[in-house]
Amino acid sequence: MNDPSLNSDRPTLRPNLRLLRRGLLGLGKVREDAEPGVNAVARLDRRTKTLTKRLKPGEVAIIDHVDIDRVSAEALVSCGVGAVINVAPSISGRYPNLGPQILIEAGIALVDDVGPEIFAKIREGETVRVLDEVVYVGDAIMAKGIAQTAETVEASMIEAKAGLSVQLEAFAANTMEYLKRERDLLIDGVGVPDIVTELEGRHALIVVRGYHYREDLATLRPYLREYRPVLIGVDGGSDALIEAGYRPDIIVGDMDSVSDEALGCGAELVVHAYRDGRAPGLQRVHELGQEAVVFAATGTSEDVAMLLADDKGASLIVAVGTHATLVEFLDKGRAGMASTFLTRLRVGSKLVDAKGVSRLYRSRISTSSLLLLVLATFITIVAAIYVSPASDVLTPVLADKWQAFLFWLTGLFS
Repeated sequence: MNDPSLNSDRPTLRPNLRLLRRGLLGLGKVREDAEPGVNAVARLDRRTKTLTKRLKPGEVAIIDHVDIDRVSAEALVSCGVGAVINVAPSISGRYPNLGPQILIEAGIALVDDVGPEIFAKIREGETVRVLDEVVYVGDAIMAKGIAQTAETVEASMIEAKAGLSVQLEAFAANTMEYLKRERDLLIDGVGVPDIVTELEGRHALIVVRGYHYREDLATLRPYLREYRPVLIGVDGGSDALIEAGYRPDIIVGDMDSVSDEALGCGAELVVHAYRDGRAPGLQRVHELGQEAVVFAATGTSEDVAMLLADDKGASLIVAVGTHATLVEFLDKGRAGMASTFLTRLRVGSKLVDAKGVSRLYRSRISTSSLLLLVLATFITIVAAIYVSPASDVLTPVLADKWQAFLFWLTGLFS
């Protein structure tokens, strides 16, 4: 794919053409004389998170996303996108973001910096062709950009690492600013609303549709079955719980990326509002005929969920898909991620990452207890048979079975 010699005599064909020839891109059977490149329907949205809700396999995603983060890239890959056209640079150089590398490794064509005019030139649902750095509609060139490859992404990442110190300084400054604005909330819990769901002394599982949330939920099944924690979905995390077969007890967020199904599942709704009290998500909740409480805070919805669980007395907070490392904070690409850093410090005494739970969790029923239970059951059955009127008939039959078993067992070692 990245051998320079392939570019000398003929256009580079993206790996997605293999899918195209198998008819997996939703375009029907492809003729052998089909034009080179990725030919598919275009879907446009300036917000990647919104676009992934309606993308179908093989379609071309046209977005405006500076520094594509890991979560957005994984969402695009899971949609089976055929190509990604980005109005902005996918790697700006501010920090080494992880998204472009994920797209390239998945064999998805990525064309950067095509300019905002493409949103006026291409209509939703129009068929486009992406070949190298050029976007066509028919034979007309709609836009040109920079075709990313594994080599260009690697070079950009090396340059971005050089600017990491600047981002660390900005992150620290944002952290101090957030602490000044929200010290009453962080220290004394001022502003946390009352809720109906009882959390005192219980475990709380907070699910964010972030890194490896599906795998973590699958791994936690034994823990969920035994401890039955309060399930808190953060926006799309509530849909993740439903997909995994659970019903959230509480949904927290600005309600922009959660489905109507989740909002109507019976969970208690907590709308995350701006610090001045504005809550755009509250209107959607009311339109669906639901009621909600409002939590006004500067940080992210992830922070709000953790602070809510902590303030209401949860004995343990298990986090799924949340941001745990500095690289993940920066990869989120928002200055507000400093709030998540401080929130984790605030609830750190009771906060456990899902992977930590899966590694440390052991069933409270020990192996010796199970063996004792089996032995007691066996003795009970033998005693019941012995005192039964049918024991004269059953005893010879069981003796024969036992002898046959011993004969078979002896034969294994003879």
